[in-house]
Amino acid sequence: MTTGYLHPQYAASLAEFGTPRRLPRSGGWILERDIPGSPYRDAMGCYPLFRCTDWSALAWDLQELEDRLVSVALVTDPFGRFALDQLRRTFDFCLPFKHHFVTDLSQPLAQAVHRRHRYNARRALKYLSVTRCARPPDHLAEWVELYDHLIARHDISGLRAFSADSFRKLFDVPGLELYVARRRGDIVAAHVWLVGAAVGYSHLRATNGVGYQLAAPYALFWVALHDLARRVRWASHGGGAGLQQANDGLTHFKRGWATGTRPVYFCGRILDAGRYEELAEAAGVDRSPYFPIYRAGEFA
Repeated sequence: MTTGYLHPQYAASLAEFGTPRRLPRSGGWILERDIPGSPYRDAMGCYPLFRCTDWSALAWDLQELEDRLVSVALVTDPFGRFALDQLRRTFDFCLPFKHHFVTDLSQPLAQAVHRRHRYNARRALKYLSVTRCARPPDHLAEWVELYDHLIARHDISGLRAFSADSFRKLFDVPGLELYVARRRGDIVAAHVWLVGAAVGYSHLRATNGVGYQLAAPYALFWVALHDLARRVRWASHGGGAGLQQANDGLTHFKRGWATGTRPVYFCGRILDAGRYEELAEAAGVDRSPYFPIYRAGEFA
């Protein structure tokens, strides 16, 4: 059964950012987008990473889009079954992007998790109760309220400022699991995971002021990892903040739960060279590491 990032409902939850298109041979999903100021379209992989069932067939899927799209860009799955030289044959470039933190759930968590994280989790659980929700859609309104708090706290905009409608579709995705932390019956933090095959992917977290004061994220992670360990081998936590790996607070937090890291790659392919050059010239961007170059600065 298809679940998580591979399910069509997940791509549908991102439809406000582009038109979902399934790649029939590889089994992955991309989002086709209008290119501002032109009649052309390009595509990006679904946020936050691109998963597919057959990486060896991806080159054929992209080749068939050459008369439809100008370019495609995506970030690979840290658990993708591909060889690096295979990626380099499929794309014009394939660059190391980040290392994602992962936890081998076959290891005892009492040993795998950093002792400070274990302490913070035990302390938080003295004041909070954490449960996995049997029906995530029943808690959609509470999630949206928590996420609105996150948006305001961190001044989030663009792709990660999801709408309520996007979350409504997301919460119907098979394989979505929602863990909530309650203080005296009120939800003060929540954590969304997407589970597929042998991996649980930490997708989104949101916490209000009370949740931050009581270190709710530690309690959520601790309970979720123990629960997921009964069903999957791996947990994937993503990377640190920003485009480059850094020693920021988020990186420190994720590293404390991890038993190791796995690389992810940013990959790009020009499908129509003539139109790509036309768009780059019109954008007036001579030199930029951004791909596609005609969209430089779009997520600044």
